[in-house]
Amino acid sequence: MDVVLGKLDKASRRKVLPRSSRPSRAEAEEAVRTLLRWIGEDVEREGLVDTPARVAKAYLEMFSGYDEDPEEALGRTFEEVGGYDDMVLVKDITFHSHCEHHMVPIIGKAHVAYLPDGKVLGLSKIARTVEIFARRLQTQENMTAQIAQAIDAVLRPRGVAVMIEAEHMCMAMRGIRKQGSTTTTTCFTGEFRDNASEQANLLTLLRFGRK
Repeated sequence: MDVVLGKLDKASRRKVLPRSSRPSRAEAEEAVRTLLRWIGEDVEREGLVDTPARVAKAYLEMFSGYDEDPEEALGRTFEEVGGYDDMVLVKDITFHSHCEHHMVPIIGKAHVAYLPDGKVLGLSKIARTVEIFARRLQTQENMTAQIAQAIDAVLRPRGVAVMIEAEHMCMAMRGIRKQGSTTTTTCFTGEFRDNASEQANLLTLLRFGRK
């Protein structure tokens, strides 16, 4: 049977399956029961009777980013900036995502900066954009680029910089099982990409206040 693909999410450049062609809530809960039986559990025992419903409800929250448009979430911009054209940095934005390879958590922090070109964003909109992309199945590299591209598309600043530092449970819980290791990814556009002094200024601000 052919899968019906939905609209192309411009910020992620990936197809998003429309709700009309997704499985039902009942089908999702039955899939959870299948997995429980597959690992050897008794789905009728007291502690697991309501687990399928709980998992389905949790998935609606943890993966709500598929139903949100990051460019809409960024919303309006503000042009009354008093001539301000230096860096705007929002750092230590905590997030929880899920690895698309094993569907286990990615836990980390995002640091997002941009160089205004006559207008700025509401600061909460930057954190909201991180949250939208985090609430999808991800690779850290892709998520880093998606955040930068979405802000660049809406704001058209002189440059955008995104740095993500995260721990991957697929490394900590399985396979090599190395707890505490973190992965850092960056995406620079415009002057952040082309101007080494802007990159250096960013790194200085990121280190400021840290021990």
